[in-house]
Amino acid sequence: MNIRHVLFDADGVLQDLPGGWYAAMEPYLGGRTREFLHETWVEELPSLAGQEDYLPILTAGLHRHGATTPVAEIYDAVWKKISVIEESLELVRTLKRNGYGVHLGTNQECYRGAHMRTALGYDELFDVSCYSYDLGVAKPDPAFFTRAATRIGADPESILFIDDNADNVAAAHTAGLPAEQWDFTQGHATLHTLLTTHGITT
Repeated sequence: MNIRHVLFDADGVLQDLPGGWYAAMEPYLGGRTREFLHETWVEELPSLAGQEDYLPILTAGLHRHGATTPVAEIYDAVWKKISVIEESLELVRTLKRNGYGVHLGTNQECYRGAHMRTALGYDELFDVSCYSYDLGVAKPDPAFFTRAATRIGADPESILFIDDNADNVAAAHTAGLPAEQWDFTQGHATLHTLLTTHGITT
């Protein structure tokens, strides 16, 4: 079956946190940064699937690790500190002009997801947005991709998935989607080559 749709991951593919999570959090937690982040990445999992509110979880974690800056200020300075990768977004636009469906498939809790939808303009850019909190399941659960294909309204075999995480790529394959692992540090020429191998005109 010919590829007619491309489903893009966000972090590492379309956008980046400049300097990374550790550097972004260090001004607020110093030497406790690594421990905090590793804890919150586990604690946030239910919120990624839309099952819990992340802000109370984040608030408790920051207080537990001794943060004194208001939580809202930290959230805005770290979680919303997103740098879009313009070359990736331009590729999305090119694919759209060439008649492909272009879609977003990303793990996010609702607050960061809302910021991406509006402030970053992703709702206008993508034909269909598949945020984990909205789908009710997060990658690498294969059900994420099954639900995404249903929302897109296409056969899984016609949707190429691009993600920087090997586990997510494997889960997409399990759900019947062709998938490739790629992140922006590999360069966009590599991504163009991957798309071409699937018969996609860029």
